[in-house]
Amino acid sequence: MCTLVILRRPEHEWPVIVGANRDEMIDRAAKPPGRHWPDRTEVVAGLDLLAGGSWLGINDWGVAAAILNRHGSLGPATGLRSRGELVLEALDHADAARAAAALSHLNTAAYRSFNMIVADNRDGFWLRHAETGRIEMRPLKDGLSIIAAGEIDDLRTRRLELALPAFRAWPAPDPDKGDWDAWQNLLGSTAAPAGEPANAAMRFRTDGYGTVSSALIALPAIATAERRPIFRYAEWLPHATPWQQVSPKP
Repeated sequence: MCTLVILRRPEHEWPVIVGANRDEMIDRAAKPPGRHWPDRTEVVAGLDLLAGGSWLGINDWGVAAAILNRHGSLGPATGLRSRGELVLEALDHADAARAAAALSHLNTAAYRSFNMIVADNRDGFWLRHAETGRIEMRPLKDGLSIIAAGEIDDLRTRRLELALPAFRAWPAPDPDKGDWDAWQNLLGSTAAPAGEPANAAMRFRTDGYGTVSSALIALPAIATAERRPIFRYAEWLPHATPWQQVSPKP
C-alpha cells in the first residue's frame, strides 16, 4: 500500500511539497529516478523494469505525477495495460490541469483501479479510478492531504490515521535551507505504536513485500537558476541507500 502526502501552499515560495513511500514486492526490479526514456528526455522518474513505466516523477516544466494502486489491485493483470505508463503520459504535459484533463478521458477498462496525483505550482488533482466506469478528476485542497489505496484523507485506514497527525505536527521541508529532516524521518520511520501491526509504520517489511523506497519533491513558485524543482530519493529494499538529491536539471 503506497502512501503519498502532498502539502499545497499557494502563496508560498515553495507551494508544493510531496512525500511518498513506494510499497512493492521486494523482488520487483526498479531503477532510481533518472532520465531513463530516450523519447521523453524532459522526464525524471523512477523506472519499473518489469513494465517500463514509473510510480513517481517530475518533468522539466515543473509537473509532478504519482500513481498508487487501490485496494485489491496490487500487481499487473493479464490483458490490461500497466498503470505505470500513466505517470509518463501525465509528464508529457506542460501543466497539471492539461495532464489531469487528458488522463480523465482514459478508457477505464484498459487499467486496473488506481489513485493518481498530478500537481504543479498552481494546480493539483486527484484522479480516482474506482471501477465506476469513469475516472473522476477532483481538485486537491490547499493544505495537507494524504492518500494510499483508498480515498484521500481516509482515516479509516490505520496507517493514515497514525501518519497524518505526525505530518501536521512536524515542520515541513525548507528547500531554501536544505532542511528535509522531519519528513525524511517520518517517511523512513519503522516505528509502529505498541499493539499495532508492523505495516502501520510508514516504512515496513513483511514476507516478500515492503517499503522499497521513499521520495520527496518540492516545486518552486517561480523556477530560476537558483530555485528549481527538487527531487530527493532513498532506497530501502532490497538494499538501503541514503537520501540523495536527484538532479532534475537537463
